[in-house]
Parts: sequence; C-alpha cells; structure tokens
Amino acid sequence: MAANRPSEATTNWWRDAAIYQIYVRSFADGDGDGTGDLAGVRAKLPYLVELGVDAIWFTPWYLSPLADGGYDVADYRTIDPAFGTLAEAEKLIAEARALGIRTIIDIVPNHVSDQHAWFTAALAAGPGSPERDLFHFRPGRGPDGAVPPNDWISEFGGTPWTRLPDGEWYLHLFATQQPDLNWAHPVVRQEHEDVLRFWFERGVSGVRIDSAALPAKDPALPDFTEGRDPHPYIDRDELHDIYRSWRAIADEYGAIFVGEVWLPDTERFARYLRPDELHTAFNFNFLACPWDAGLLRSAIDDTLAEHALVGAPATWVLSNHDVTRTVTRYGRQDTGFDFAAKTFGTPTDLALGTRRARAAALLSLALPGAAYLYQGEELGLPEADIPRDRIQDPMHFRSGGTDPGRDGCRVPLPWSAQAPYAGFGSAVEPWLPQPAGWSSYAADAQGADPDSMLSLYREALRLRRTEPGFGSPGKAGERLTWLPTAPGVLAFTRTDRLVCVVNLIGEAVELPGHTEVLLTSGPLADGGRLPQDTAAWLRG
Repeated sequence: MAANRPSEATTNWWRDAAIYQIYVRSFADGDGDGTGDLAGVRAKLPYLVELGVDAIWFTPWYLSPLADGGYDVADYRTIDPAFGTLAEAEKLIAEARALGIRTIIDIVPNHVSDQHAWFTAALAAGPGSPERDLFHFRPGRGPDGAVPPNDWISEFGGTPWTRLPDGEWYLHLFATQQPDLNWAHPVVRQEHEDVLRFWFERGVSGVRIDSAALPAKDPALPDFTEGRDPHPYIDRDELHDIYRSWRAIADEYGAIFVGEVWLPDTERFARYLRPDELHTAFNFNFLACPWDAGLLRSAIDDTLAEHALVGAPATWVLSNHDVTRTVTRYGRQDTGFDFAAKTFGTPTDLALGTRRARAAALLSLALPGAAYLYQGEELGLPEADIPRDRIQDPMHFRSGGTDPGRDGCRVPLPWSAQAPYAGFGSAVEPWLPQPAGWSSYAADAQGADPDSMLSLYREALRLRRTEPGFGSPGKAGERLTWLPTAPGVLAFTRTDRLVCVVNLIGEAVELPGHTEVLLTSGPLADGGRLPQDTAAWLRG
C-alpha cells in the first residue's frame, strides 16, 4: 500500500486545520446492530464534506473488550469486529482522502488491554519471567505482601495496583483492565514504532497520542511525594527521546502528531512541541476555561505565548469524548470544567448554554491555529442524563457511583428526526439510550434550518476556509491583535481586516467600526448592537 507522500506534512495543512473527532461507537450505525461502525462513517462522509472539515480523528477503533471505551487495546493491527474490518478501514481512509479529508487515528502508549497477547502471556509465565518485564509487576509490601507496592492514586480513583493469585501486583494508572507498559523495555518501544509504520503505510495522515505525558515511569516506582521533581510518572524527561524517535518515522511519511498533554507548566508543555517532537498538542486550558472574558483572554494569550516559544500552532477545542458537553457546561453556574467537580443533578439552563456555545464556536474558530470539533458539537447536543443502570463508564464505578462518568457526552448521534432512534441506525436500540427529545437535534432538520447550530457551524467553517482574513498557515496567519473594548467584551483582529467580537456582559454593545458583518452567532439588537453572549465576525 502506498504511504503518504513525504511532502504532505510540509504543506502545513495541519497548522490551521478544522479536525472532526469521531467516537465510532456513537457516530452512525451502518449495519443496524445498535453500535456505530465504519460503514456508518463511510455513509456520512458527504455530511462531513458539507460541514467543511479538513480531517477526521478516530478514537480507538481497534480490537478491544471495551472496558474503557476502546482505550483498552487488545490488538493495534485489528479493527474491532463491532466496527468492521481492516479492509473497511483502509477503504474509509482512501475514500475520505479522495474527498479531501485526511485521517488521524489514536495511539494509546501508556497501557494495553488485559486481553492483549503480551499481558495474557505475562500472566501465564509467572513471577520473574521475561514476559512480565514488558509491564510493571512488583511484590507487595508488608509481611504477607498484601499492601500495594506504592501509594500512587489511579487516574480513575483508588489504587492503581491489582494483586494476582501468585502474589504479585501489576500497575494500571487507569482501569484494572488496562495494565501499564514498561517503556524502559526496548521491545515496547520497537512495537509501537512498528504500529506507527503499519498505519502510515495505510494512508493515515496523523496520530493523536493518548495520555502523552504518562508512559515513562521512575524505574524505582517510589511513593508519591507532593512537589517532587521529577514526578514518578508524569512528564518525565525520558518521554522526549521516545517522541523524537516517533517524529523521525512520521517525517518519512509526511504524517503529523497531536498529543494529549495535560500540564500546568507552560514551559514544560512547550517542550513536547519542539521541532523534532510533536507537531501539536491539545489546549486543555482553553477547553476548561469558564465563560468569563478576562479568563478567556488570559487562556488565549497564555496559549499563544507558550506555542510561540517553539513555533508551533495552537489548537482550540471546546469539547471531547471525556468532558461535559459545551451547551450543558455553559448553562451552569460554574461554566468551567474539572473532572473532580462532576456530579449528578447539576442545574442547567440549556437555552443560556446554547447561546453561549454558539458564541464560543465563533470565538474558537476565529483564533489562529487548528480547531478540533467533537461529533455532535455542531448539532448543539447537550450532556445526556444516563439512567444509572445503563452507565458503562469505569470512572463512574471507580468513584463509588458519585461521578456520573463520561457516557453523557457519548450518546449516539441523532441523524433523522422522523426515524426510530433519531436515525442512528435501524429499529435496534443504540448501545447507550438517547434521551427524550433527542430527535429535535437531528442533522436533517437542522440542515434545513438556516438558524440552527449546524447551519452556523457550516457557514463558520466555510468562511474560515475561504476568507483571507483567517490567514494562511505559518507565522503570519497565526497572529492576533486585541482591540480596546469595554470590560467583559473580547475583540481582536486577524489578518486582512478580519475582526471577531464576543460580548459577555449583561447589555448589548456597539460593534467596532466595520464595512461588513460576515456572521453572527445570534440576531443583532436594535441599532446593530451585539447582545449579551453573542459573537460576530466582521470585515473592518
């Protein structure tokens, strides 16, 4: 199979791309069994073309027992049968590329599934075996080894250690079914490099790296000490050598990387974006930022500054498969996002949240850099309340039932207002229940409504692609200049007299001087003023 041409990454398409995230299980059901699949995605490629995206990013589509939504990978070279086949994946990549849409896939380097061949072999081989060296097996502490090897806390809560009948414990920073790999072992490194080549040979244009700051561990696996530097398992220096070797492979194929890097230290964050490492990384500070003009401006300035250190483009994202949907989040008293703050029964004003989400869409799409759009965001979907007996997310169970988990942002999409289950597939109930009224968000109805969220996104992405004011890839197109405004109002220019204005205060405001209103997130008030929680794109 032909690889991507080496010149592809040098075209800089990725510096200002609009990239659509697909959670396959919930996107579209092509075979009518209640689970989304590759056939469903292929059938919706015309929809994605009309939406106006440059690339699609797939969350893991590999063979998986789905203990953590596919992030427990059993085989990186096999498509999960629930989604289709490797041949279908290859056909989808080629069909999308023929339509001008590139494909980005997910790689999960920190861990595999407990059903991965390596781990089942390690269990069978027993303590002290070479097979166990690929993971982190340790004896317990205490007289009978009944105490975990260290005091770390799992990302999902509780201890990240599970004891086996033979007495040894194994490390899993996430769910019990996700054993962590030992990245100090050369076989682990070689396998992942081979997997990258496997998918680049099949035409993949990029890779998103899950939990990119976590794979390397202090070999001593010491107890955690607050403020200890370096951290025993987050952002260790060894990671940069790993990603430099990956970058060399990607450069052979003209492919790109985007890292999931959650780090508060902007200087250390920027290290991952040096010219010989990752091309881009997700900007979580902006995603989690409350709907507050001062905080948003600071998040934007900080993001641009930290990326400027290494000449990398910023990325902007409002939502993904792990966080509360934007419409719901912006309709709450606390409009920020924090995993620790998630709880059942939080009051939400969906009308307010929708108005703010529309404005936030224009804000994020006007910023210099790449934009990521999570499936259903263009439909204005709210977070769904999943009945407790239908929740599947391990975050819910690991929290003892207090965390609602992430299933509420993963509900299967509504495609047709008049079809059973809103046209997700057939008459078979989807794998997660759709709430009452879900069909009111259906894509077919929204496509016919010029005032819908879908129509807003389509027009915004069209203008973003065709208006010279958004700038071309490269440093000139990544500039932003703030305009003087009243407190609570954001306004900035890009190139070629393009202006973005967002009003977050309680009264309508005058627009800056302009020759044309290109797009607004809602109707203007009397006299052409910009109402509260509304954004506008202008030609100055």
